[in-house]
Amino acid sequence: MRRERVSQVVLALIGLLYLSWTYPLFDSLSHFSWFQKHQDPFPMFMSVNAVLGVFLLLAAKQPARHRSLIAFGAWSTFAHAFTMTVMSLEAWSHGVHRQDSPQDIVIIGGIGLLLLAVLPAREPALARTETRTALTSVQANPAGV
Repeated sequence: MRRERVSQVVLALIGLLYLSWTYPLFDSLSHFSWFQKHQDPFPMFMSVNAVLGVFLLLAAKQPARHRSLIAFGAWSTFAHAFTMTVMSLEAWSHGVHRQDSPQDIVIIGGIGLLLLAVLPAREPALARTETRTALTSVQANPAGV
């Protein structure tokens, strides 16, 4: 029970963090700043994470039922951190320092680790089979007999 409660709190906090990115998203879109600063990917990235935040908040109610969503959140966050790392290394090799590294890479990677840490355990295969059997045995008779 304690593990589930920790999962709920972590998912809610990360969900709120991601959802809070809607403010910079709409600010960037309304002031056309993404274009002026040559940050085309910024609004796209923020919109995906804001939506992920909504779904992480929904998953916080019953983390075990939303295991694949939580795993997606973790692995997509790792993909983002990896991409930022490659971009930073390439920039540094050309003598350019990016504003969002290395601290943002560590923070994003940490969020991915947190999501993996609270990922609920898989259901045993037997339980999934029993659930499917129970569901199929309760289906209505299509012939009406």
